[in-house]
Amino acid sequence: MTPAELSCTVRRAVRRAVEAGELVAPVPERVTVRTPPRPGCGDFATNVALRLAKDAGRPACHVAEVLRRRLVREPGVRRVDVAGPGFLNITLDGAAHSALVEELRGITPSPALPLSPPDGLVRRLGSDAARWSLVTAPGLDRELLLVQREDANPLFRVRYAHARTQALARNARDLGFARGEGGPQGDDSAGLLGLLGDRGRIVESADPFRLARYLERLADAFLHWHHKCPVLPLGDEKPSAVHRARLALAEATGAVLADGLHQLGITAPAHL
Repeated sequence: MTPAELSCTVRRAVRRAVEAGELVAPVPERVTVRTPPRPGCGDFATNVALRLAKDAGRPACHVAEVLRRRLVREPGVRRVDVAGPGFLNITLDGAAHSALVEELRGITPSPALPLSPPDGLVRRLGSDAARWSLVTAPGLDRELLLVQREDANPLFRVRYAHARTQALARNARDLGFARGEGGPQGDDSAGLLGLLGDRGRIVESADPFRLARYLERLADAFLHWHHKCPVLPLGDEKPSAVHRARLALAEATGAVLADGLHQLGITAPAHL
């Protein structure tokens, strides 16, 4: 389930609550869902209950509870928690995650974004670094884009994360096992899955600066997840369903990283 699909699901829950007389408030034209800022808070969060509270004449936490009871019955939703003053933290079920992973593994190339670094910059940094320099975070020394270090060079980190996904796929083939169903593999995968679910919204924005920051966050999330959740079996361990699911998630991440880099006109190497 993508963020756009979940947004429609939440809006439908609001509309049905209003039609049933559980809430007296206008149904919003659009409901915003976001990746939670901290792990362990579900896959997505929405503040729709806080937006409705004033019109409904009820505390936001009461509105959130009305919506929670409806959302937990929706297909693809495993759990909904009310947090803070009335936020809804939504956790998707394994089938929804599997569908997202499979969808992303087969994405079609996104349109290229217009980036035209001057020739002098290309001669100094090379084509890839020159293009990234046009969308770099404020204050970053462009010369750092030539440094092959994860902690210093965000472009290297993004490209390294992509290359790592390709290495995992190669090594899995050498071990004789293929991907499986790409469902969740515990709380450690929630942040990565949430970011993957945001991909459609990022592509739709057609904003190269926003895309670059998204690729940085996605690379960081993947590297963190991969460190805690080994994709390949260790030692004499046999490949399990967990390894196969993790491989599918790694492949989906690689596809999204490659597509984002190509949108910026930057190569996505299989080896670094």
